Amino acid sequence: MLMKADQCTLVLIDLQEKLMPAISQGEEVVDRCLTLATIAGLLDVPILATEQLPDKLGHNVDAVRELCHQVIPKHHFDACPDGLIDRLPEGRQQVVIGGCETHVCMMQTALSLLDAGFKVWVVADATGSRNEFDRDVALDRLHQSGARIVTVEMAAFEWMRDCKHPRFRDIQNLIK
Repeated sequence: MLMKADQCTLVLIDLQEKLMPAISQGEEVVDRCLTLATIAGLLDVPILATEQLPDKLGHNVDAVRELCHQVIPKHHFDACPDGLIDRLPEGRQQVVIGGCETHVCMMQTALSLLDAGFKVWVVADATGSRNEFDRDVALDRLHQSGARIVTVEMAAFEWMRDCKHPRFRDIQNLIK
């Protein structure tokens, strides 16, 4: 099954300033999330983000906050009990998700979205954990649970569908 830009919502989990230095390759994870969010914005894919206890862990990285349509503060690891599903745009049943930590907040959110009947794509190169082994185990578990594991490039090219898309050159330049 291919992702469709007009059916997708991008959800970025907990890319918070105080958390990112502890994440393995945290700067790269943020960069991949920013690229993904920029592409989503070019293709009119709504972008939501979450922040775990922002009063203690701080807000998401400024560049991430600037690209998001909504930021949802939360205290559960899974963003769904804190209102994520209610804030997803109506009529969009596909959720593309990235963020941190892969094996905790991102995974629990993705599993709840699957349980709620959404089709979920996890962008592997836009996820991170403090320990890469935890990240890899979480990606495997998500795959076994029905999430589709993709990359930023896979999402971009599926959303566009062909090289005649009016945003093709812009997006190609972001990826290169």
